[in-house]
Amino acid sequence: MLNKDKLARLNALANKAKAEGLSLSEQKEQKELRQEYLGNVRSSFKNQFKSMTVMDREGNDVTPEKVKKLREEE
Repeated sequence: MLNKDKLARLNALANKAKAEGLSLSEQKEQKELRQEYLGNVRSSFKNQFKSMTVMDREGNDVTPEKVKKLREEE
């Protein structure tokens, strides 16, 4: 995840954008921070998804092939 300072800055820029608008440099900074944030969220979700195992009522592994392939890639 983003460190606290970057997250606070992203939130401040979002609030300023709603209240009064952003300069071009602030818009660029906001876009970069958003991309970094989204990259971290996607990576975290993918890691959680790869560690998932699905079992049916009989105890058989029915994990989707897509998840198994993600595990094999690493």
